[in-house]
Amino acid sequence: MPEEQAFSVLVKIMFDYGLRELFKQNFEDLHCKFYQLERLMQEYIPDLYNHFLDISLEAHMYASQWFLTLFTAKFPLYMVFHIIDLLLCEGISVIFNVALGLLKTSKDDLLLTDFEGALKFFRVQLPKRYRSEENAKKLMELACNMKISQKKLKKYEKEYHTMREQQAQQEDPIERFERENRRLQEANMRLEQENDDLAHELVTSKIALRKDLDNAEEKADALNKELLMTKQKLIDAEEEKRRLEEESAQLKEMCRRELDKAESEIKKNSSIIGDYKQICSQLSERLEKQQTANKVEIEKIRQKVDDCERCREFFSKEGRVKGVSSTKEVLDEDTDEEKETLKNQLREMELELAQTKLQLVEAECKIQDLEHHLGLALNEVQAAKKTWFNRTLSSIKTATGVQGKETC
Repeated sequence: MPEEQAFSVLVKIMFDYGLRELFKQNFEDLHCKFYQLERLMQEYIPDLYNHFLDISLEAHMYASQWFLTLFTAKFPLYMVFHIIDLLLCEGISVIFNVALGLLKTSKDDLLLTDFEGALKFFRVQLPKRYRSEENAKKLMELACNMKISQKKLKKYEKEYHTMREQQAQQEDPIERFERENRRLQEANMRLEQENDDLAHELVTSKIALRKDLDNAEEKADALNKELLMTKQKLIDAEEEKRRLEEESAQLKEMCRRELDKAESEIKKNSSIIGDYKQICSQLSERLEKQQTANKVEIEKIRQKVDDCERCREFFSKEGRVKGVSSTKEVLDEDTDEEKETLKNQLREMELELAQTKLQLVEAECKIQDLEHHLGLALNEVQAAKKTWFNRTLSSIKTATGVQGKETC
């Protein structure tokens, strides 16, 4: 059972079932219960009642724990649980049923004892007997079968109060007043002591509360300072973040411009290379066509020489001159002029081809330089991105770590 429910049951038993009344007014109600128990013994167990009178054994000497602790002081718990269940169902009168059951089942042993033996029996042997669940069950059956009317208990209660009034009337008023005065003085002293204890506790509580309040104010001041520092750090972190974002935007824009520029250069160079290739191919085609035309022309001249009888005398089959020296000189001059023209044309074409190749090589070198610059630019952009990202990440981690520490 939870503590809250157990405490509620205790409050219910103490106030609603009247158990609290047994502890009030010098246990006056408890003594009334002892008188009722003795009157019930006189009715239900007269021989045991007479034996207790003979040995001067009164009810408060053995039954006080039964009423004040509900049999929990000496008896096993499984038996106590049954008693408390009956108490909650029937009321406090169940204690008389259980007490009479105990006395009735132990009557034979108690009749053989004297005053000391009876007290020892109630203290040691009686609880030991009910460690057996079978004996406890028989006791509870006997207690439930015993019928004790409330009218009879009320009657015994009236007898007790009447007897107490008669004793009070017979007593000397001065002695009664002196006893009452002593009781009041004791109560007054107890109340004064309680008042002093409460005053001391109040002062101690005020001092403790003052200290707690001072500590709380100091903690509040420290937390306010930490909060201000955290806010300032947050503002700095946001400013740093904004600055880094601006730098990142500038870097991105610069990289974009460089990339656009590099792309335009690459396109321009590629178009130049295309033009150079086209020019080279055209020159090659022209050279090939010129060589073919020269071969055809030479072949025609050779064919005409072979067909002409006069020319055949001056030229051999291999095309060499074999006639007169003057004719040879004229022919040599013509041939030399023609060869010189062809050589000049060929030299011009080779020179133009060499220039074209040189321009092509220069274009390729320029393309390689542009590719190298583009690689460097890309590496710088990547390094800038990594540096910006690392700085942003470290600043965010720093801000987050500071905030986490301040929160803790």
